[in-house]
Amino acid sequence: MRHDLERPTIGVFAKAAGVSVETIRFYQRKGLLSEPPKPYGTIRRYGNADVARLKFIKAAQALGFSLDEIAQLLRLDDGTHCLEAAELAARRLADVRARLTNLRRMERVLSGLVKACHTRRGHVSCPLIEALH
Repeated sequence: MRHDLERPTIGVFAKAAGVSVETIRFYQRKGLLSEPPKPYGTIRRYGNADVARLKFIKAAQALGFSLDEIAQLLRLDDGTHCLEAAELAARRLADVRARLTNLRRMERVLSGLVKACHTRRGHVSCPLIEALH
């Protein structure tokens, strides 16, 4: 019985992971986390494997993987699918690089417009607003 009390409930599990209980339940509905068994007359308890899996999910999200991609990575997590995982990561990397290119372009345009706003003279239209028209 003591061993069971050391395993966290969903509330403790969620708080320790920095997510809400609803997030845990959402991940369970999406098939990313399993729902532990509920012994008769007690409450569900989460174990070390659940904690490790949630850490995996959060780390993958931090790298920009979608929940569907994370589900794919979890299915590949048997040590024999490194090439498939690398292909998934390569697609994510290409997306990140495309976003960076777009962000750099946006930075150049906005930087020029902010500079134009600060250097304008007289009663001319705002360069930023004019550019957006």
